[in-house]
Amino acid sequence: MKSVTVSIDVPQTPEQVYGFLDVMAHHERFTDHYLTGWRFSGPARGVGSCATVTAALGGMKTDVTIKVVEAEAPRRIVERNVSAAGRRVAHGTYAIEPLRTGGTHISFTYTWVRAPLADRLLAPVVRTTMRHANRTVMRRLATELARHASAADS
Repeated sequence: MKSVTVSIDVPQTPEQVYGFLDVMAHHERFTDHYLTGWRFSGPARGVGSCATVTAALGGMKTDVTIKVVEAEAPRRIVERNVSAAGRRVAHGTYAIEPLRTGGTHISFTYTWVRAPLADRLLAPVVRTTMRHANRTVMRRLATELARHASAADS
């Protein structure tokens, strides 16, 4: 299946964005519209940081294990997602790039490594659903980054 990429530009520096995204518990704040029941394990940040969540998309619910498998400060974080009893494996990659005008360009790419037959048969619908959910994630991430920066300044 083709990957899905969404992006947003924010006024925070790449270091601020990376610092926020590096903490697994922060992800609940901007993804809880479709990922609920967050349970954390491993370190709080960095490679090995892990969460198990319940994903509710397209009328379906499934448990997903999200584990950080690569982290390159302040440029990139790669998560491995496993769901559907191991039949669905994907990588979620945050790319963090400085903007010439200041601020940061954040992109998130969801790449399927393995997908159940139903996902493959309904690939256009699955990709559209993921793109829509992750666009919302990016907007909510921008809001949470602003809140986080304001709290750090006070």
